[in-house]
Amino acid sequence: MKKVNLLNRKVNAILQFVFFASTVATLFISCENNDDNDCTGDCDPRPTATEFAAIREDALLEMTQNFQLDVTNGTTTFTSNNGVEIDINPACLSLNGNPVTGLVDIKYIEVFDGGNMLVTDKTTMGVLPTGDLAMLISGGEFYINATQNGQQLNLNCSMNLRIPTHLTAEENDMILWNGQIDADGNLEWREENDPTGAQGGVFMEQAANGTAYYAFFNNFGWTNVDKFYNYTGPKTQILATVPSGYNFENSAVYLHYDGEGNALAKLDTYDATTGQFSEHYGQIPIGLACHIIFATEDNGQWRYAIKSVTITANSIYNFTQGETVVGSEAQLVAAINALP
Repeated sequence: MKKVNLLNRKVNAILQFVFFASTVATLFISCENNDDNDCTGDCDPRPTATEFAAIREDALLEMTQNFQLDVTNGTTTFTSNNGVEIDINPACLSLNGNPVTGLVDIKYIEVFDGGNMLVTDKTTMGVLPTGDLAMLISGGEFYINATQNGQQLNLNCSMNLRIPTHLTAEENDMILWNGQIDADGNLEWREENDPTGAQGGVFMEQAANGTAYYAFFNNFGWTNVDKFYNYTGPKTQILATVPSGYNFENSAVYLHYDGEGNALAKLDTYDATTGQFSEHYGQIPIGLACHIIFATEDNGQWRYAIKSVTITANSIYNFTQGETVVGSEAQLVAAINALP
């Protein structure tokens, strides 16, 4: 009889352990799949700064085009996926002060729409004479670099881009901008000074396949054909509150101006005390119809929320975790590009 009782106790212990393990597993799976993401610890949905940076870098790599220039062929024209023509004269290239021979690797990126500006964090914020940042209307953002066997080459005279205006919009007063990454990782655009008084190396002209911007620039890196958004009415500063656990390192807040084509502003500062992002220069037009976008990473995908608002003075806009959705890069890009 004692042996039977002992056996029953062992069976009960085993069953209790199995039930406990099953319960823990169920809780863990529920936490992993809970779209409200209100759990903490191992299943905390909030990404690290590294994970957020990585999803942006992946987007940039997907947009990167690679060409190869044979120096013996002289000036060579490359045509991008979107039909931009890039003329490069190898006589303008040098390595440690010496002319280049052989093959040269050309890295090229082009960004035309708000969706791709967002996922790569390449927004259109230009530096005003006061040092403040303001919205630019974009004629295209471009990155070009040249290396040989992994060594950086120097550019000693100008390259030429022909950019079909149907990719953006026809604007007679576009100028050239150079992109610089600030201490916080934001891409800022500074006007290219042209000593001749021209439009910073940009003009619009009829090309073989329609109207195009002709851009001439003398440096590798980021270049932009843009102009400031023209608004003469009153402006204001706005704030955006994001869900707990998100900050400048693992999320971002952007601003799409409705009806203004391919452009994207960014709320470029964050107050850890209030949990708010800010456009702290007071450059947002009052009465502006726009969409505010919260974006972050979630297990290799994008978690985001989009709000339609009309700007009022000193507005504060709040994002909650429940308002967010999770989607692929393609879904987020499509959602942004579908905005008015």
